[in-house]
Order: sequence, then C-alpha cells, then structure tokens
Amino acid sequence: MKIQYISCHAILEYDEVKLLTELGHDVDSNGAYRDPRGAYTLPRPGIEGAKFDQAFCDRTAIFPKTNLPKELIDPYDALIFMSGESEQPLLQNWPNIKHKRVIWRTIGQSTPATERAIAPLIKEGLQVIRYSPKERNISGYAGDDAMIRFYKDPDEFKEWTGVDKRPINFSQSLRGRGRSCHYDEILGSMMGFDGAKVYGTGNADLGMFNGGEVPYWHLKELMQHCRVFVYGGTWPASYTLSFIEAMMTGIPIVAIGKNLMYSPGFEQFDFYEVPEIMQLAGLQTFDDIGAMRNMVQQYLERPELAQEASKKQRQTAIELFGKAGIAKQWADFLG
Repeated sequence: MKIQYISCHAILEYDEVKLLTELGHDVDSNGAYRDPRGAYTLPRPGIEGAKFDQAFCDRTAIFPKTNLPKELIDPYDALIFMSGESEQPLLQNWPNIKHKRVIWRTIGQSTPATERAIAPLIKEGLQVIRYSPKERNISGYAGDDAMIRFYKDPDEFKEWTGVDKRPINFSQSLRGRGRSCHYDEILGSMMGFDGAKVYGTGNADLGMFNGGEVPYWHLKELMQHCRVFVYGGTWPASYTLSFIEAMMTGIPIVAIGKNLMYSPGFEQFDFYEVPEIMQLAGLQTFDDIGAMRNMVQQYLERPELAQEASKKQRQTAIELFGKAGIAKQWADFLG
C-alpha cells in the first residue's frame, strides 16, 4: 500500500513508520520524518529502507497538515492520522479525504471532547486503531476497529545490568507540566538517593536532578545500566513510550498507582493501565510516596530482588509490546 502518515509525535512516528516500511508499504511521513533520512535534531535516527520523495517534501513544506491539496491525497491508498491534543488535521481535511481509507491512530491523548468530535466521522467510514483497551472507559467513547499497542524491539531494548546503583526518570518539562506528569511524586521518590536524575528536554529548572537531554544511544545505555526507573505517567495516557522501553529493557520500575494518578483538578476516568500491566508481571504500583521510596531503596540494596523484577517485566513486555506481535496485528489490519 501507499500510505501517508500524518504525525504529531516524532518518536511514535519513527516507530510506526519504520514498522510499516519494514512490512513492505510505501510510506510518506507528514511530520518530523518528511525526510526519512532524519536529522541530528530528532530524538531518533533515520528510518532505514524508507524512500525520500523530494516532491512530497516540497509540497508538505507549502501546505499545512490541516489543508492537504489534491496531490497529497489522490496518490494514497490510506491516510493515517495520529491523534494528539488537537484533531484539526483530520477534521478539517475530512470532506476531501473521506472517499479514501482513513485511519485515526490514538496515542493516549483522547478525552470526551475528542471522542465527540470523532464520532460523526466514524459513521462516515473513518477507521480507528486504539492503543489501549482502557480508552473504552472514556465518556462518550466513539468505538474502534482494532486495538494495537505501541511496540519496542526486544533485540534493541535488552541486557539490563543494574550496575549503576541509582534511580532515574525520563520526562520532558517535568516541573513545567506539574500535576499532569506527577512532578511531586517523581522527585519525592528520588529525593536523597545519590545520582538520581530526570532526563529529557526542559528540565533545567530541576537543579541537581536535571540530567539534560540525551541522545538515543545514551538513553538505551541508561536504561540498561541504572538500577531503578521511577515512573509517574502522564495524564491522560494509559501508558507511555518510556514505560514500554523500561519494561522491555528490564530496568525495575517503581510506578505510581491509580490513586496518585487520578489527581484533583483533572477529569476523573479510569484510563491508567500501568497497574494492570505491572500486575500481569506479578508486581505492584504504589499510592504513597513513602512506599515508592521504600521500593526504590529495596531495589538499590537488594540486587537479587531487582533481578527477579527485571525478568518478570521483560517477559510481560515481550508478550504485550513485542515488535513481532505488533507487526502481525498491523499486517492483519491493513490487509
């Protein structure tokens, strides 16, 4: 198939355009990877095997995603729109693209308002791929055609050692986003442990906890060698990419539970899937910062306990998020 992937999230775009390309599809990415060879400014490398189309790149530089011209519609067998904070590219293009196979791919940003906006399009033929079964708990849920999770390659995220005895976290603008990504819980769980760092952009205001932005190869090394991963999630995502990467690598995760996730001031609905996923691995999440700190300390002081958690997490990650299984689901869906 010839597919246009309209994106708003560079890392997920990289993963899925890469996978669709490997499945044999001709994919043009209307996002960070308009040039699939990549750039040093991107958080992921180039996409091997993807073709660079100069004409496509030139057109997408002129026409915004909200106003695709005929020449950016007609050549495609399918158009995949990634969901995000705004569904405007899909909604504004809909009258001109609804005769095509159009797919809305959710990434954990849906709210009742989003569901209401999408529902009329589903009645007119829009297909929906969800990323978590928890989305069915959103008020006014508009439906789905498939549930395909994000994925990670177990041959790439692997070989956890835990030799670097410190807790880490990966978040963008942790203080700035505050309650939506649980700033208090993450720093409260890491306070007092030597070498504790938060890695990611926009964290200069974290002082001694700021680990800065790291390149892709270093991100994987940190997950391989650090002892504990503290996870706070992001409202309203059921789970995030950093959680999958940590699970797949095998770094023991200390994650907040549902009571901490459902913060006052945010819409309350049962979207957070991490407790159930951790339970599948025979592990737990925590609804108290003191309990999280205690678990971090246990992993730091008891390597055998950390090793046991690592094995359980990785096995569960391969079953839920392994690349081979997710590739088959995409292949079956696209046909």
